[in-house]
Amino acid sequence: MTTLERIEYSDRAVALTGYLARPATTPTAAVAVFPTIHNITPRVADKAHMLADAGYLAMVMDFYGEEVSDANPGPPLAQQLRADTSVYRQRLHAGLAALRGQAPELPMLAIGFCMGGQAVLELARDGADLLAVTSFHGLLETQRPAEPGAVTARLLVCHGDRDPLVPREQVRTFMEEMDHAGADWHLHIYAGAVHGFTDPANDEKPLDAVAYDASADRQSWAAMLNLFDEVLPT
Repeated sequence: MTTLERIEYSDRAVALTGYLARPATTPTAAVAVFPTIHNITPRVADKAHMLADAGYLAMVMDFYGEEVSDANPGPPLAQQLRADTSVYRQRLHAGLAALRGQAPELPMLAIGFCMGGQAVLELARDGADLLAVTSFHGLLETQRPAEPGAVTARLLVCHGDRDPLVPREQVRTFMEEMDHAGADWHLHIYAGAVHGFTDPANDEKPLDAVAYDASADRQSWAAMLNLFDEVLPT
């Protein structure tokens, strides 16, 4: 398995740390990996390793610049970061810039899990220079809907139909937003899956809102790889 390298970067005065996974061969593209509300977790690290094994240069981003713990939990940090959409998007763009600095010649893609899934959609709404983004069980709502013509990346949204954090009305609103923006979007919905369906550790949490779904995890990952194969230059 590849080793994650620490990459120091910043968003204005906030010092941040990314974790880079390098493939054994020349990478085909760079993938920005946006983690969950808890920042990097073992499962998100696993996904970065899987991308490296598939030939991608992958970097897990840092939302907060500080360690998440029981004494310093992710939800309040996320609430503060996302209170201002401009501040939030600037933090996300700082991560893209750090990855681009590692390999400026490579085409760029982005994926995200939970909060990270929302993050990559915010980047797409903001017109980030990405070939494609994939959101895994991410929130679909936004304070700043996409304007017509703004979204240039191909979008893949992998959603659990029973996700209590993303009810069907939010899904319909997202679809209407993307149609209004003229985006090229794909929506994969997995029956019975709830929030956090890509992480087996969620089965150990005393929360009905999150649970692992092995089939949805496999299918969504395969769909992401297929999309990447389609959008990358041959």
